[in-house]
Amino acid sequence: MSPLHQRGHRVKRILVTGFEPFDNDTVNPSWEAARRVDGWRCDKHEVVARQLPCVFRAVRPFLAKLIKELSPDIVIALGLAGGRVDFSIERVAINVDDARIPDNADEQPIDQPGVAGGPAAYFSTLPIKAMLRRVRAAGIPASVSNSAGTFVCNHTFYVARHLAETGRHKFRTGFIHVPYLPEQAARHPGTPSMSVDTLVAALKIAIETTIRVERDELVVAGATH
Repeated sequence: MSPLHQRGHRVKRILVTGFEPFDNDTVNPSWEAARRVDGWRCDKHEVVARQLPCVFRAVRPFLAKLIKELSPDIVIALGLAGGRVDFSIERVAINVDDARIPDNADEQPIDQPGVAGGPAAYFSTLPIKAMLRRVRAAGIPASVSNSAGTFVCNHTFYVARHLAETGRHKFRTGFIHVPYLPEQAARHPGTPSMSVDTLVAALKIAIETTIRVERDELVVAGATH
């Protein structure tokens, strides 16, 4: 019997992605967290983790292939945001690529649409406020972010939502930014960090919440700037 089937019923898939290292680094905490939940099961859902290239033009075909292959019910993408202080749950992706640095293919799009002709923005379809409350209740610093930036992370978030809206296969999807690992922060004195064990704990809570909560909660998480 396939590991993705139990007693004739398909085990639902959750695709969790993280990025390869970029900007001359040797590790990316988004992938370190993602790969540690590969194969984890929760409520008849099984997590499949895959590493994404940190390359603008590669993201869409790579994600489209994964979605066709896996038919996930949920897609949660993770990315590094060095300088963020917590487990940062993104609210919105915008249709702009404006790279501060080159990607891993040495390409640096400036003021280009992530998807030509696409809408200006997409909102997450994950229960972001419920995730926020539950991660914080576990004693882990977390926030809702209103900007996923304009680098490959935002591009991936936007593309995933676009694929969910326009493709045959429908799924819930969103994006979470994570801080540096301690060993990375040690090279950037004064920069916040979070251990991989804490990231994994928060990620599991986010996954559980997405499975169990369809209608999001009303939790204060607004920002004045």
